[in-house]
Amino acid sequence: MLAVAALLGGFALLLAWPVPLALSRASWPARSPAIALALWQAIALGGGLSMIGCLLVFGASPAGSLLGAAEALLPRLFFGPIPPEFGVVHLAALTLAAGLALHLALNLALTAVRAERERRRQHQLIDLLSDPMPGQPSTRVLAHPAPLAYCVPGIRTATVLTEGLVDALDEAELRAVIAHERAHLDQLHHLVLLAFRAWHSALPWFPIANRAERSVALLAEMLADDRARREADDDALRRAMLQVGSDGEPGAYSESGGVVPDAMMLDARLARLDDSQRPSGPLTGSAVVWAAAVIVAVPVVALVATLGAVV
Repeated sequence: MLAVAALLGGFALLLAWPVPLALSRASWPARSPAIALALWQAIALGGGLSMIGCLLVFGASPAGSLLGAAEALLPRLFFGPIPPEFGVVHLAALTLAAGLALHLALNLALTAVRAERERRRQHQLIDLLSDPMPGQPSTRVLAHPAPLAYCVPGIRTATVLTEGLVDALDEAELRAVIAHERAHLDQLHHLVLLAFRAWHSALPWFPIANRAERSVALLAEMLADDRARREADDDALRRAMLQVGSDGEPGAYSESGGVVPDAMMLDARLARLDDSQRPSGPLTGSAVVWAAAVIVAVPVVALVATLGAVV
């Protein structure tokens, strides 16, 4: 049990700092944002499981298994003395594991509730202040001179453009912007961003959480850009991005994880439109997919191994 706890602790440390730091500085995610996004999700899930699992396995080590610890402790929480083999440090580890798991779960639920409330408010405002765009279903035009575009997810989705944006862009540029926003909705980017926003909110003192949220937000923008490039072309998308600038996508669903794109994000997105940047090869993609699977599998297998057998 102690060896498994040490393994999970070391794995959690790797996923808490050096691995995400290296990923955030790597250049290949810009070429393959989909698999990079999957890897970020695996790092977050694997890191959380490893951190909680390390505490859980260490706290349960006197009983030889997780089920043994449950059988020894749960019946005596209220009506009997704690078995003497469980010291203060073991009980503290179990309490911390339960508290951390509960904190993360409650923070995720609270973030989701706030996001849903914000989405409903946005839909109400859109219905009152905008008009349908002819020929574009679920697309609304807002009477505002600034060139802005954003989307509002939910059961009923909406893509919102301002009159200033419609007047500033030509047909191809406008098609690219609409395709970009609809990609966010179709690919459910708000759900991925919500999870990382909740992680950052739950651990605001954890520097890698902020880095992860920003990296995931940029990858979501790149995935939406790829849809726009297929619907229009690179030149139209580039012109639209330069015309709108870094403030043209205000992140109406920021409570669901959206991060307002800044100048650095815009520069990174523009750099991808260079013909010299090609998608990663199949070997790189396969390696990343396997790495993501291993990252999640390690804590799961370790916890299953300590569930009922004496280790």
